[in-house]
Amino acid sequence: MSTFSYDRWSWLWREARGRGDGRTWFDLLSMGYSEPHRYYHNARHIAECIDEFDSARKLAKEPVAVEFALWFHDAIYNIHAPDNEEQSAELAERCLEAAHVKRELRPVVRDLILATKSHGGSQSPDAALVVDVDLSILGREEARFVEYEEEIRQEYISIPEPLFNQKRADILEDFLVRESIYSTEMFQKKYEKQARANLRASIKKLRK
Repeated sequence: MSTFSYDRWSWLWREARGRGDGRTWFDLLSMGYSEPHRYYHNARHIAECIDEFDSARKLAKEPVAVEFALWFHDAIYNIHAPDNEEQSAELAERCLEAAHVKRELRPVVRDLILATKSHGGSQSPDAALVVDVDLSILGREEARFVEYEEEIRQEYISIPEPLFNQKRADILEDFLVRESIYSTEMFQKKYEKQARANLRASIKKLRK
């Protein structure tokens, strides 16, 4: 089952006991993730996140909430907006309300999406898992990481290269100086070493 498909979305909708078939919301998400300015924050990114989550699903306390958060966490993406995550969370809440899912699920999904704003440590195991899934790209094989960095540059192509390089290097260094990039043991074992190698290589290139 493709991880960015109506079949997968329908399965999640049924798991949450949503009313109706959810087609309108899937189409809305598909349209959003197909916006032309999205080179990385698109349907491929969501598919990669859900693939990662599938391998770590046993770690989730509320797997339905985690997967909804992954589907929606970049639903709104504008490089000039400071509140993409807040807007994405609000969209998710409207979806869950329209689906008439249990009311307690809505703030949980909202908080999980907001955890991706800072990508910092969290006391919530599910928030930590969502963040680790979102950051898994940092620890992917070198070729995919380089492609990811090129995609991010394309999303910020309007920013002059010297300024972009400075800001991007600062962001990557913030991850590198952490005691651990990943919060869960599973992701630490799987990606920590490669992520640090990828980050060091990218920072060196950006700083030269």
